[in-house]
Amino acid sequence: MTNISSLVFQMQQASFYPHTIAKKVKMIQTHASYLFLIGKYAYKVKKNVNFGFLDYSTLTKRKYFLEAELRLNKKIAPELYLEVVPISEHNKQFILNNSDNIIEYALKMHQFPQENLFVNLLAANKLTSDRFTDLGKIVAQFHQTAETNNYISSFGTTAKIRTAFDENYQQTKKYIGIVQTKEQFEATKAYTDSFFIERANLFKIRIEQQKIKECHGDLHLKNICLWRDKIQLFDRIEFNESFRYVDTIYDIAFTVMDLEARNQPNFANIFLNSYLEYTGDWTGLLLLPLYLSRQAYVRAKVNSFLLDETEVSETERQQAKITASSYYRQAYQYTQDKSGSLILMSGLSGSGKSTVAKNIARTKGAIQIRSDAVRKHLAGISLDESGEDSIYTAEMTQKTYDRLLNLGITLAREGYTVILDAKYDRLALRHPAISQANLYHIPLKIIHCTAPESVLRDRINTRQDDISDATADLIAQQQANTESFTPAEQAYVIKIDTSEADWQTKLDSTT
Repeated sequence: MTNISSLVFQMQQASFYPHTIAKKVKMIQTHASYLFLIGKYAYKVKKNVNFGFLDYSTLTKRKYFLEAELRLNKKIAPELYLEVVPISEHNKQFILNNSDNIIEYALKMHQFPQENLFVNLLAANKLTSDRFTDLGKIVAQFHQTAETNNYISSFGTTAKIRTAFDENYQQTKKYIGIVQTKEQFEATKAYTDSFFIERANLFKIRIEQQKIKECHGDLHLKNICLWRDKIQLFDRIEFNESFRYVDTIYDIAFTVMDLEARNQPNFANIFLNSYLEYTGDWTGLLLLPLYLSRQAYVRAKVNSFLLDETEVSETERQQAKITASSYYRQAYQYTQDKSGSLILMSGLSGSGKSTVAKNIARTKGAIQIRSDAVRKHLAGISLDESGEDSIYTAEMTQKTYDRLLNLGITLAREGYTVILDAKYDRLALRHPAISQANLYHIPLKIIHCTAPESVLRDRINTRQDDISDATADLIAQQQANTESFTPAEQAYVIKIDTSEADWQTKLDSTT
């Protein structure tokens, strides 16, 4: 048996390391690991523990899971994760990266400043909207290339998913009246119980769509950082397959929930819309409330457990009660019915439709679905790829608008505010949307964006990093094809001249 206290002591000394280190080694301890920050590098040593869901109780297991952690995380953060190195012991001295009489193993990584964790950058008000747009795209790319197979997909069955939910409720019953109300507990549980019964088909569809993948499993703001000014996802779960083999929507739900828990709904909306646009997985939103509630409930549960630990101070205990109560309330709120609505954007290319739509989305927590993205997903091409003429035929345009409307009505009926971001320049495209909205009693607005032609051309010619393929020479053709709103349609129309300085104020006053 390794004398762990002696090893931990020596790993905090500069003399232990064969390379230059910072003035002082900083140790961070979790329930399962020791992390030593030494300047350029960081070393992780796993503890000899077995929590059931996590078992590091033998040297063989610790080596296996360190190597698994290296393999999994090198796929998403190859510059951060370096190697697994042995630690040997000679005459009560421990030697790093020595294979003679190995007594432990360590994972070697590049160290990054702790202030570069997203959780710390957010607290310091150093994160911008663009960072969360980029984060959505990065997570989308990760999920699109993540592995799946029949074994991984088997973790997406209703029975397996429900087991985890039921366990959470069983483990937290004793905290009713202490950190959550009986009403919250019963309502949250009733929602998930009925979801698994009444909507079991959704889980089957996700398996058929191959959306159960080898994901991250713990994708919150403490596991996202900046390294050399690039976003890195790290600390992917390696110790439990059921935590990692999950629905891709489950994975992003943790990020969304974490941002909302930190009172950053705008950033959560930006991240979510960016992710959905690049994956095209808007139907995954049907499962999002379930997984948002689950992620918040687990955080509540973990904080509740602190109340049972004798070594926790009274100050820490009171803070844990406040935190747990907040998460239980958040989990409950995700299960509550919401009223959906539909917003159609309308206007020529360059009129500011997407800018206005993005503004509305952030203000109202809405889902923005761009026709440019839907068209390219239907065509099977990357959003960053320019489309050929074949994807702009009349037939493809009809398919695009049919898909937009199907998504819009489906999601609005689920309680989402949905913005269909397209030209909607002809009655034949607008009429079905108005009819469907009226059929299902969905509130509808049409935001008609305008701007002088010179402004339209300037905007199109100066676009950068946009998924639209529109060019300024299409404006005349679009003008000729545009059909004016009928008197009946005018009741839904809000006109915004986006060349005016106060367009946003006017928009806010009408929406």
